[in-house]
Amino acid sequence: MKTIWAWACLPFAWTAATNVAAQDGKLSLEMLYHPTQKVKFETRPLTRLSWDAQNRLIETQIKDGALQLFVVNPHTWEKQALAVDGNIVQILRQAGIEENQQVALAEKLGAQITPGQTAYLFTYKNDLWLLDTQKAQARELTHTPDQVEDEAILSPDNRSVAYLKGNDMYVTDIATAKETRLTHDGSETNFNGRLDWVYMEEIYGRGKLRAFWWSPDSKRLAFLNFDESKVPVYTLSGDHAQPVKTDRTRYPKAGDPNPTVRLGVIDQEGKIAWTENPYPGKETLIVQVGWTPDGRLLASWQDRVQTWLDLRLYDAKRSASQVVVHESSPAWTERLPFPTFLKDGGFVWESDRTGHRHVYRYDQQFRLEHAVTKGDWDVRTVYGVDEANGRVLFSANERNPIGNDVYSIGLDGKAQQRLTQDSGTHQVRWNKTYSMFLDSWSSLKQTPKQALLSDSGKTLRAIDDVGMPEAMKGVRLAKVSQQQIKARDGFLLESLLYLPPDFDPQKKYPVYQHLYAGPMAPQVNDRWSNDLYHHFLAQQGYIVWVLDNRSASNKGLASAWPIHKKLGQLELQDQLDGLEWLRQQGWADMERVALNGWSYGGYMTSYAMTHSKAWKLGFVGAPVTDWHLYDSVYTERYMGLPSENKEGYDKGSVLKAAKDLHGKILIMHGTMDDNVHPQNAIMLIDALIQNGKDYSLQLYPGQGHGPRGDWTVWSLQKAKWEFLKNNL
Repeated sequence: MKTIWAWACLPFAWTAATNVAAQDGKLSLEMLYHPTQKVKFETRPLTRLSWDAQNRLIETQIKDGALQLFVVNPHTWEKQALAVDGNIVQILRQAGIEENQQVALAEKLGAQITPGQTAYLFTYKNDLWLLDTQKAQARELTHTPDQVEDEAILSPDNRSVAYLKGNDMYVTDIATAKETRLTHDGSETNFNGRLDWVYMEEIYGRGKLRAFWWSPDSKRLAFLNFDESKVPVYTLSGDHAQPVKTDRTRYPKAGDPNPTVRLGVIDQEGKIAWTENPYPGKETLIVQVGWTPDGRLLASWQDRVQTWLDLRLYDAKRSASQVVVHESSPAWTERLPFPTFLKDGGFVWESDRTGHRHVYRYDQQFRLEHAVTKGDWDVRTVYGVDEANGRVLFSANERNPIGNDVYSIGLDGKAQQRLTQDSGTHQVRWNKTYSMFLDSWSSLKQTPKQALLSDSGKTLRAIDDVGMPEAMKGVRLAKVSQQQIKARDGFLLESLLYLPPDFDPQKKYPVYQHLYAGPMAPQVNDRWSNDLYHHFLAQQGYIVWVLDNRSASNKGLASAWPIHKKLGQLELQDQLDGLEWLRQQGWADMERVALNGWSYGGYMTSYAMTHSKAWKLGFVGAPVTDWHLYDSVYTERYMGLPSENKEGYDKGSVLKAAKDLHGKILIMHGTMDDNVHPQNAIMLIDALIQNGKDYSLQLYPGQGHGPRGDWTVWSLQKAKWEFLKNNL
C-alpha cells in the first residue's frame, strides 16, 4: 500500500489561462475535472539544471524534440552551448521510427537526458533500441517483436544491456547486438530477475519489477529467483469487457504462503552461483540487493513479520556471508538504505534503532564507533559523505517537523550546521565535490523557488521564483493555516485548515475532513500544493480539515510503533482528539462533519464510521475492510501473523463492526484493483446488507487502485460532490 490515492487533493498547478475564474472569483467543479471544460492549471517549470560527471553545472533545454545543453559558469552564469546533436526527433526519423511515434518517444527520452551520459534505452515495437546522443544515432538491439523486453538496464561500462523476456534474463552486447539468454527455467511460477507482485508493491516499490543488479565491473549480475508455486492466485474477472479480460495474480494475503526467494550471481555466459540460505527453516524476505564499490555482494534480510533486519556481506565466492549490522525494534523494522562506504573501509549507516532515523559510523571491522547524528528528530536523506572535509551531508526535520532542511555534520558527530535558511521542503542536488548545491524548495505559503548555494549555505544565485500567475489573482482562495494540536497525552498532531474566503467566526460551517492515516505517510507537509478542490469546497462554504494521526506524521518510528498489532484503534483516538480541538473553536458544525479517504484512508474512514459517531458522512475509497484480506508483507509488518494476533485483527476489522455503522457512506472502488481487491468492498456491502445498513456505491469498470482517465475522474468527483451536497 505504497501509493496514496487522494483524488480530493489532486496536485493541480497554475497556468496563464484566460477566464480561469468566474467574475465572482469562484472555481467550479467543471473547471477542475470536466474532460472538455477543465482548465489546465500548469505552473512554469523550474530551470532544468544538474551536475555532470565532470562536475560541471549543465542546463538542459528540450523543445519540440530538440535537445540543447549548456555549460553554466556558476559564478558568472555565463552559458556555453555544448557541441552535441540533440535533435532527438531527427535522430529517430533517420533511424526509421514511424512519424506518429517520433515526438512521443522524443519527449520520453528527453526527460531522461542526463549530462555525462550518452546512451539511453527505449522500446519500439516490442524491441529494444539504443539512443546514442554522442553519435547522434538510434539503432535496434533486439529483433524479436513477438516478445516483450522489459526492465532493461545498461552495464556500468555501457558495453552490455541486461533485460527480461517473460520470466527469464537476457543480455545483449551493445557493439555486436549479440543476444545471450542467461536463464532457461522461467515459468508462470518461477521468476528469474523479475519481482513478484508483493515484493514489487511492498518492498522494492510500485512499478519496479527488476530484480537484477550489475556488478561494478560489469561482468556479473546479482539476481533474485522467486518460486511462486505455493502463493495463492487471486482472480479479477474483468467484466467490463467482452470477452472478459481476466487478471490472475499470485497474491499472498496475511498468513498465506509467501514466494520462496533465492539470491544468485550470474555471469554473461549464464553460469549461476547460488548464495547460501543463512536462515534455514525460517521464513525470510530479501529486501535489498547490491554491491560494494569494490565488487562484494551485499544483501539485507528480514524475518517474515519484519521485526529485525540483517545486512549481510558475502565472501569472494559469493556463497557464505556474515552479518555486518543487525537491527531490531519493539515493533517492526523498516527496510533501510545500503551503507555509504568510506575510503578507510568503514561506512556510515542509517538506523531507526532509537525510534528516530539517524546516521551511525562503523569501522572497517564492522564495529559501531559512534552516532553521527542524534536527537528527537529524523534524518530524511543522506546526500553523501564529503570525506575531503570529514563531514556528512543530509536533510532532516530538526527545525520543521512537517518539512526539512539541509545540514552538514562532522563524521565525528560534531559541528552540525544548518545550510538552508528558508523554512519549507527542500530538494537538493550536490555537485561531485560537495562544494555547491542546487536547492529547489517551497512551503505552504511560498511557490517553488530554485537557487544555487555554496557548501556553507550562502546563496550564490537566485535562479527561479515561480510566483503566483496573473491569471489566478482573481480567484478567491481559501484562508489556509497550519497548526499543532495536543492529543490527550500531549503529543502534537499536525493539521491544516482551509477556511472560506469570507469566513465569519460567528457562523457555523459544515466540515469536509480528508485523511490517509497510514503509517509514516503524512498529508500535512510544508510545501506548495495546488489542491484546488479544497479551495473549491471552501468557496462553497465548507471548512476543509486535514489531520495526521501521530503514526502517520512521519515524526520518527517511535511515534508509529504504538499501533503495532492494533491498526485502526489508536489512529481513531488521535482523529477524535483532533475533532475535539475543532469543536472548541466554535465555528465548526460538529453535527455536519464528512470524512474522506482512499486506500488506507478508505480503511480509516470505514473504520471511523463503524467505531464512532463523530462523522455524519463517509467517502470510502478502495478500502481494506479486514486485514485478513490484504497482502502479507504490508499487513504482517504492522499486525503480525493472524494466527498470533487474533484480537488485533478482530478489533481492526470493519466487517465485524458493520452492524455499528453510523451515518451515510459512499463506497468507491475500481473493479480491477489488484492492490486492495474489490473483495474488500463486496464483503463490506454484504455485511451491511445482513445488518440492515444502507450504503451508496460507485464502481469504476476496468479501473485499478487509483481510477484514471478524464471521464472516470469526472464521474468520481461529480458523484462525491453530489453526495456531499445532498447529505451533509
